[in-house]
Amino acid sequence: MTRQGLVKQLAIENNTKMVLLVMDGLGDLPGKDGKTALEKAHTPNFDRLTQSSVLGMTVPVAIGITPGSGPGHLGLFGYDPIKNLIGRGVLEALGIDMELGSSDVAARGNFAAMDDNGIIVDRRAGRLSTEENQKLCAMMSDRIKKIGNAEVIIRSVKEHRFVVVFRGEGLCGDIADTDPQKTGVKALNVQPLKQDAAGTAKLVDEFVKQTNEILKRSRPANTVLLRGFAQYPDIPKFGEINKVRAAAIANYPMYRGLARLVGMEVVPTGDTIESEFETLLENWDKYDFFYLHIKKTDSYGEDGNRDGKAHIIEEVDGRLPELLELKPDVLVVGSDHSTPAPLKGHSWHPSPLLLLSKYIVSDNSKRFTERNCASGGLGIMSAKDVIPLMLANALRLKKFGA
Repeated sequence: MTRQGLVKQLAIENNTKMVLLVMDGLGDLPGKDGKTALEKAHTPNFDRLTQSSVLGMTVPVAIGITPGSGPGHLGLFGYDPIKNLIGRGVLEALGIDMELGSSDVAARGNFAAMDDNGIIVDRRAGRLSTEENQKLCAMMSDRIKKIGNAEVIIRSVKEHRFVVVFRGEGLCGDIADTDPQKTGVKALNVQPLKQDAAGTAKLVDEFVKQTNEILKRSRPANTVLLRGFAQYPDIPKFGEINKVRAAAIANYPMYRGLARLVGMEVVPTGDTIESEFETLLENWDKYDFFYLHIKKTDSYGEDGNRDGKAHIIEEVDGRLPELLELKPDVLVVGSDHSTPAPLKGHSWHPSPLLLLSKYIVSDNSKRFTERNCASGGLGIMSAKDVIPLMLANALRLKKFGA
């Protein structure tokens, strides 16, 4: 029996409410002043909450492995991210409500900037505005409608992100990224990862060439970087496994797409942290499990902006009282991965975790920080154990065996 099969066998329904608050990329490393973003932030509400909670750290995939956002979230949702590898392209497409056929190949795109020698100087083109993104996508869509026998569908996502879907017979999504994930180098060549993908790789290569020609006079976005080539996967549904009515509240498309893929109901919300918490309050009676996603902790970490990251933590801290007034039976605050500001990117470091329920022995810690979490009562655990732990604390798992 698989681990998820065991949970499905033991899970039961009741009237408890659970909240998984994911602060994307929360984990950090100390800056020059010796403090992480969590340590730097003024968090009186987290401080009070921590004193009655138990802390720990989560490993998203495996020790030493730096995860993408997809694997990081799949782990938190209780899936094995190694066995359930899902390309970013599918997640982005689903996040903007695109309909995907089983043979479609989707990729996540970044508008980027390169110099006259083809060297990537900015992977996000200065975090291009969504309005400019939409103009560029419209221009590309007007000029690239088909390559060979494949239809090409281009859709704006948000800021510097877009989605491209290749639709036709005999396509294969096993293609390596063209995004080198760093500046100072050229974009990677389009490469098939298996023989069946050779034809699709040629199609993608032609798409990149045509796109670069269209964008050559555009500034700051004069090229594109593609990653996460994928086709729609078959994955067990979160609600069926865990016997819950699950709602997802996220204002970034990729995370809505991931939630939709695992069968959560995506609840419309606004672009601010305030609106996300308001959406939670408005829908409290309709669901029993809530996934609430905060993006900007990750964005500021990737920018190397520790002060900005601390400010977002403080903003979330300011919303905690209204969440706690709802008296959730189980509250978990955690992250899909760490994004330390000194590294300006995702990292392999375990992520801070906080658990509040009636059935714990509190650490009585003074603050929710990496150092306190590292010595917390939960220890260092696999991210995929978080959901079973939440279910247990909500009294939603039967005893295993006689």
